[in-house]
Amino acid sequence: MEGPRRTPLTRAGRWIIVLGFAALLAFPFYWMGITAFKQTGDLYNMENNPFIFNAAPTLAHLKLLFEETLFLRWFWNTTLAGAAVVAITLVLAVPAAWALARLTGQWGQQLGIGIFLTYLVPPTLLFIPMSRVVAELGFQDTLWAIIVTYPTFTVPFSIWLLMGFFKAIPRDLEDAALVDGLTRFGAFVKLVIPISVSGILTVVIFSFTLVTQEFVYALTFISSAQHQTVGVGVPIYLVRGDVYYWGSLMAACIITSLPIAVVYNLFLDRFIAGFTVGAVK
Repeated sequence: MEGPRRTPLTRAGRWIIVLGFAALLAFPFYWMGITAFKQTGDLYNMENNPFIFNAAPTLAHLKLLFEETLFLRWFWNTTLAGAAVVAITLVLAVPAAWALARLTGQWGQQLGIGIFLTYLVPPTLLFIPMSRVVAELGFQDTLWAIIVTYPTFTVPFSIWLLMGFFKAIPRDLEDAALVDGLTRFGAFVKLVIPISVSGILTVVIFSFTLVTQEFVYALTFISSAQHQTVGVGVPIYLVRGDVYYWGSLMAACIITSLPIAVVYNLFLDRFIAGFTVGAVK
């Protein structure tokens, strides 16, 4: 039986919707890109069109960002801390989520919800007691301060998220692997993890993005400029009183966000497949 035929008007309507959403999502990157290269006079002249170059582009904002701040150091600190937080989150969240989804019976769902509720506690209530913990560990003003604290809210959310992926995997697949001679852990490594790659990638993106965006903990635990992350260093050193270095701010934003956007789009199909349980079916 043939499906409904798509008329030219229907196809045109779909393209209009797709292009509209694409333009809406791409606009922040366009705005950051054009602002990063605009001359200061062009940027603040109210009579100029803000969406185009009314004067020749300039590299002055990039020079300010790279030569008068520690942006490269902040970028490296963010990358290092993000990689460490992602590794810790995966090591703790993946087996925990699988255990809650498979090995705890009817209590798994309730316990998973309870763990997720800890993620909802706002950082503004926790940074004071957490600062005492960080000080006791001797991690004050080091990257270790955020490496050990960020998993406290990446792990609960990741466990709750991965439980949904693991529950979507039929138990029959694991039982068949056990019959074939694999141990339960072997079935988990060789069967469950490959099927759940979409969920694991989502956890990686979420955890790393959180490191780049988090402000309260990084500002509280780290005071020296050489140890700060992008999320703290950029607004502190590029917002001086009532003076906003918009060109340099937008340059820092686009340099930081583009790699994450590219990685997300590369694995977009896997995210969609995972959320629609396409990996199993």
